[in-house]
Amino acid sequence: MSVGFDFVRPWLLLLLPLALLPLLRRRGDTLAFSHVAWLPVDRWGRVLGFVWRALAVVAILTTVLALAGPGRPETEIIRTGRGAEILVLMDRSRSMDERMLPSDWRTIDPLNLRHHAASRGPQKSQVARDLLSRFVSERRHDRFALMFFSAAPLRVVPFTQHDAVVQAGIAAGGNGRGLSETDVGRALFAAIAEFDQRAYTGSRIILMVSDGGAQLDEPTRRRIAAGVLRNRVALYWLYLKSVNGPTLDAPASQDVSSPELALHHFFVSLPAPYHAYQAEVPEDLAQAIADVGRQQNLPFDFAEQVPRRDYSRGFIAAAAACCLLLLLCRTLLLRSWA
Repeated sequence: MSVGFDFVRPWLLLLLPLALLPLLRRRGDTLAFSHVAWLPVDRWGRVLGFVWRALAVVAILTTVLALAGPGRPETEIIRTGRGAEILVLMDRSRSMDERMLPSDWRTIDPLNLRHHAASRGPQKSQVARDLLSRFVSERRHDRFALMFFSAAPLRVVPFTQHDAVVQAGIAAGGNGRGLSETDVGRALFAAIAEFDQRAYTGSRIILMVSDGGAQLDEPTRRRIAAGVLRNRVALYWLYLKSVNGPTLDAPASQDVSSPELALHHFFVSLPAPYHAYQAEVPEDLAQAIADVGRQQNLPFDFAEQVPRRDYSRGFIAAAAACCLLLLLCRTLLLRSWA
């Protein structure tokens, strides 16, 4: 951390010599007497005169310093906490506007299950936003970043420890409707790139919340694998399963045409920690987010930006106090001459 002192308008410091004006004697300060020895010694008058000049000097000095805008410059503080650097990568495609299965879906006739899910189940994106909001509020020592994606990634909030900013970004994800296209490869590139210029200080994870998958080509797979290895990023996928969507626990030899399974098996092959959570009902998603919170609670160091601190008000207050005392001294002098 670098501690210093700076001025917003340093050129105004050229006015500092004006503080010497009260020390200059005026012609009115000299009284003509035929014999000075006849005058009585006025000790209190001398003290009051000295205080008057000192207050005048300090008043001009502090006024000039206040106008120059003194303060402490912006600094960076290295702190140590427990938690992780978590990038939330949230799907905002049109399918996320669909509904999840209701909590009692196992008691519903399979023939009517799709109808009940479309009419009674909670919206996927709304459930995800609510649980992520709670997740952020409970992990006050983590540093969060937020990114949405559909046809292209959208960087919403860079890494920060200010929960209010992250909460506002999560809430903004409910505005409008999602797009019909989803490009998971571009989204993962952008998420991994968020860690490129950051010093490694502890646990890092990408928390992807999505209900769909992708068939990634070989160059894209190699770039993603190289990125997670380079930045030492763990990957967590909160898979919001649709009514007729595939389950992630199917063997790799089955349903190779399914984008969800293809993406899951690719994540398994990555040279980085990976864990998938399959959520069919809101309770599954809540349990998955809670499990992520229990796992990622390790010590890590992070840099915090401390904004510039302005000291102008203190100097203005000192100048005002000196002016009030000058007025008081002037009143006492007038009364002594009366």
